[in-house]
This record gives sequence, C-alpha cells and structure tokens, in this order.
Amino acid sequence: MRTRARDVLGFAIPAGSLVGLLAVPVAGLVWIALSSDLATYLADPAVHAAVKLSLGTSAFSALVIIATGTPLAYALARWRFPGRTLVQLLVDLPIVLPPMVAGIALLEVFGRRGWLGEPLAFLGISLPFTTAAVVLSQVFVAGPFYVRAARVGFASIDPAVPEAAHVDGASEGQLFRHIMVPVAKRALLSGLVLAWARALGEFGATIFFAGNREGVTQTMPLAIFIGFESNMALAVGLSFVLLVASVAVLLFAWLLGDRVEL
Repeated sequence: MRTRARDVLGFAIPAGSLVGLLAVPVAGLVWIALSSDLATYLADPAVHAAVKLSLGTSAFSALVIIATGTPLAYALARWRFPGRTLVQLLVDLPIVLPPMVAGIALLEVFGRRGWLGEPLAFLGISLPFTTAAVVLSQVFVAGPFYVRAARVGFASIDPAVPEAAHVDGASEGQLFRHIMVPVAKRALLSGLVLAWARALGEFGATIFFAGNREGVTQTMPLAIFIGFESNMALAVGLSFVLLVASVAVLLFAWLLGDRVEL
C-alpha cells in the first residue's frame, strides 16, 4: 500500500519538531564551546579537580553497584519470595524520584542527627559533605538503572538452561558464575553503562548530601552549577566535556548490540 504525502506529513511534522528541539540546543552548545577559547577554560585547576573527582567517584560507585546490584537482580529474576514486590518497588523508586528528594532522604538518615548519623559518629564515621557522600548519592540514584537492566537480562534466559545445569549437578553459585552471568553479560554491561553515565551526571542528591567543596565533593555537574553563576565560559566548557562523555556512553551502549528495556 502506497503512503500518501499527507499521511507522511502528519507524522513528520510533530516528529521533526521534537528532533529539532533535541538537536538544536546540543548543536548550539557544541558550537559555542568549540568557537570559544575552550582549551583555556579546560586548563583551569578547578576543572581538573572536578573531572578527576567525577571520574573517580563514578568508577568506584560502579564497582559498588556491580557488587551489590548483580546478586539483587539475580534474586529478583530467579526467585519468588515474600516481599519481592516491595523490594522491586524500592529498587525502581529512585528512577522516578527527584534527585533532590533523594539527597534530603540521605541527609536525614546519614546526617549527624539522622537515624544512623549518631551511631556512625560514635564509631568515628561522618558521611555528610565528604567524598563518601558523593559515592553514596551516586549509588542511590544510579544503582537502580543497573539492577533493572540486569534483572531483565537474567529473566530473559530460557528457564530450561538453569534446569539443565541443576540436573547436571551444578550448584546455584556455579550456575550464577559460569552460566547465568556469561549469558546475560550484554544486559549487565548495558546496565552498567547506563548506571555509570547516571552517576557521572548526578547533581541533586549530591549537592544536598555531599555539598560543594572543591576537590572533595565538587563533581562536574556541581562545578557547572557554580560556573553558571560566576563563570559562564567555565560552565560551557565543562558542559561540553559531559556532552562528549554522554555521547561516548551511548556509542558504547549501541556497540554492545543489546537493547535493554528501561
């Protein structure tokens, strides 16, 4: 059946409008950044400190997310247990929860006068406004992206595969390490890429729970926020760096060739 031009326009006009809305600001940011003295702005020591802190904390957060999120995703995908629906709801909640709300929640629990703040202080541990607070904020907001993708990956494996492994005498641990993880590795990698990118761009929870101390808690998004008020050129330069990192993340995710439903 031939498609009439009028029918095509009915889709092309609204679709093209949204594409334009997405493309024009990005193109404008790239143009402004490349047409300015970008190298000078990026040579600022504050930029180096923010980039180093962002990369370091997001990488460590990714390790924490892998270590804790993979077993959780496996359990949610493989087993039915009391409270499973509630756990699944709690895992998915930070995806839709405003990051600033997450920051306040973290501060109320781990702050000096929070539920766990005083017991931690008794042990000589203070989390708010430290680099550790940055990591906790990133794990809180980014971890669910990995768990959700990993859960979908584990759940998509044919049930006959683990059943056959158990018949052959494999333990649950052997099944997990040698069969389930390798089979679901693309979903796990895709989830990890998404979680790392989310951690790298985290702002709201960090500024409430970790503050904005240069070299200690000032990540790239926070440096952009401060630069917007005092040094717009610096903010544009850092925004360009984050844009390049985001594009690299998307390209890597596409190269994995795995579509993970979010």
